[in-house]
Amino acid sequence: MDARLQEKLDSLPTEPGVYLMKDRRGLIIYVGKAVNLRNRVRSYFTRTGDTRAFIALLDTMLGDIETVLVHNEKEALLLENELIKKHKPRFNVLLKDDKQFISLRLDRSQPYPRLEVVRKYERDGARYFGPYSSAGAIRETLRIINRYFHLRTCTDHVLANRKRPCLLHQIGRCPAPCVYPVPPEDYRRSVDEVGMFLEGKAGELVDGLRARMKRAASELKFEEAARLRDQLQAIERSLERQKVATTDFKDQDVFASYREGDRILFYVLWVRQGRLNGGQAFPFGSQEFPDEELLASFVNLYYDQGSFVPEEVLLPLEPESLEGLEGLLSERKGQKVRVLVPKRGEKHELVLMAHKNAEQAFVERKRTKDETDAVLGRLQQKLGLRNYPRRMECFDISHFQGSSIVASQVAVTDGETDKSRYRRYKIKTLEKQDDFASMYEVISRRLKRGQEEKDLPDLLVIDGGKGQLASAHAAMKDLGVEGVDVVGLAKSRDQEVFDRDAESARSPERVFVLGRKDPIVLPQNSAEIFMLTRMRDEAHRFAITFQRKDLRKSRIHSALEDIPGVGEGRRKLLLRHFGSLKRVGEASIEDLAEVVGPSMAERVHAGLHGHPEEDASDPVREASLADADAAIGEKSSQGGSPAGSA
Repeated sequence: MDARLQEKLDSLPTEPGVYLMKDRRGLIIYVGKAVNLRNRVRSYFTRTGDTRAFIALLDTMLGDIETVLVHNEKEALLLENELIKKHKPRFNVLLKDDKQFISLRLDRSQPYPRLEVVRKYERDGARYFGPYSSAGAIRETLRIINRYFHLRTCTDHVLANRKRPCLLHQIGRCPAPCVYPVPPEDYRRSVDEVGMFLEGKAGELVDGLRARMKRAASELKFEEAARLRDQLQAIERSLERQKVATTDFKDQDVFASYREGDRILFYVLWVRQGRLNGGQAFPFGSQEFPDEELLASFVNLYYDQGSFVPEEVLLPLEPESLEGLEGLLSERKGQKVRVLVPKRGEKHELVLMAHKNAEQAFVERKRTKDETDAVLGRLQQKLGLRNYPRRMECFDISHFQGSSIVASQVAVTDGETDKSRYRRYKIKTLEKQDDFASMYEVISRRLKRGQEEKDLPDLLVIDGGKGQLASAHAAMKDLGVEGVDVVGLAKSRDQEVFDRDAESARSPERVFVLGRKDPIVLPQNSAEIFMLTRMRDEAHRFAITFQRKDLRKSRIHSALEDIPGVGEGRRKLLLRHFGSLKRVGEASIEDLAEVVGPSMAERVHAGLHGHPEEDASDPVREASLADADAAIGEKSSQGGSPAGSA
């Protein structure tokens, strides 16, 4: 360590705060928090006999250390979280997926509540149930509730505006409070029963339903009694599958981890009302720092995403900022939250259970990674690639009737989609369809940026045959790019069959490589061709999505924004009020005046109807965007690019 860094270590403050480690280029590689900054940072360099890989790494990489002082541990946690999200340091754990686990929300303040599927918890007085680890689990729960408890499923807007009951009422699964005067006390009873079912309160719920069934039978209401019997049996079967984990019936999140070298996996086990409710694994790579630091950062990031905060959080290790974490979670929940590191008893058994799940998930992912490595190795061998295709990028050209030419770039890293490297392109040098010239432009732009940023993939996959492959190769030659492999992937297509009695045949997927006349036909059920075609199909989907968005934007612009005085605000106001461009075009001047005023209403009406010669291309007409979407969708369903694109 040089003298400058040693001097900085000696002068570090002893107050709580956040430290930022930078490499020799000035890039932030790690963000950490500490109650005592001096002790924490110096511990990385003063531990004798420490053989962890990151210690040697810091000696060679570390260029500077910055600190930010705060008042207490809680502020340090908050600041660390913000800095990690802002800088995305190389050695911090990063929750890249911003989607939350699905949960169910029940707002009892409404006169006729309904269950909503949500991904974020709010302190709004509603009751939340979950989380559910998969869409299948929540679908099964909703299927039972919708069939046997009869809560409405329509939105508040539909509830307020429906004129006649829907199909669910006709098949006996909704009392239709939107139309009929349903007694609030009857509906409220169903709401209470749904709450007991979701909380796993089997005894109270089953006893109540059994009493109602017997009462209905004694009153000779046999259809009602039969319905309650079926409901009771379905609920008992569902509740039997729920395992009791603890006897204190609390909401708990149980954390554990398993690591091998720089690869670590965190596992969160969800316990709700004392019953196991599922769990989720979070794998990370290139993590050199101690388990205690990584665990504290992970827990902080996990709850910052809006995850449900339970009454208790159980950890396998005691982080330095235990009290600060407890205070922060209590503040987010609005009530006391206990953060515990149990050493014995039921709670310790839960931590051990979470650890077993973490180890199992780690082993499964390791096995999957080994299999993926083998597939990539075979792909390199069979296609004769110079590089091991760890990073692959696939390109697709798409257009609509020769115009609106766009391109997509999707990426795969280590066999998995890498959406951070997805890109969209608008073709700038062409006005008419030319797939070869379009591909040349896109590959040139991608490679030029890659040369500037020193960020080139191992393999380029071009959607198309020899022509598209030649265009991509020409772009590489013109830019002097070497060391990057490129192949073309031609789609499977229907072949002409002369025997009328024979079934229609399809050509195989073919891979074109440079310097080889005939394409390579990989086994059509092999993992190698599946990886390539999945990437190609994803590129096609990405291009079509961009094209539709571009078409909509251009049509909306031509319809409204070309009218003088109609800007972004008035356009949104009109669309929000009338619901669609078609209805804006059908509205009278009086209807428009209620939204934008008399003078502007006349201008909008004239702009949309004052040019009969443009009616054929007016996007307000029914044949506008719907036809474009239909045409694109038709081409997409046929497995090809729209209007003959590659």
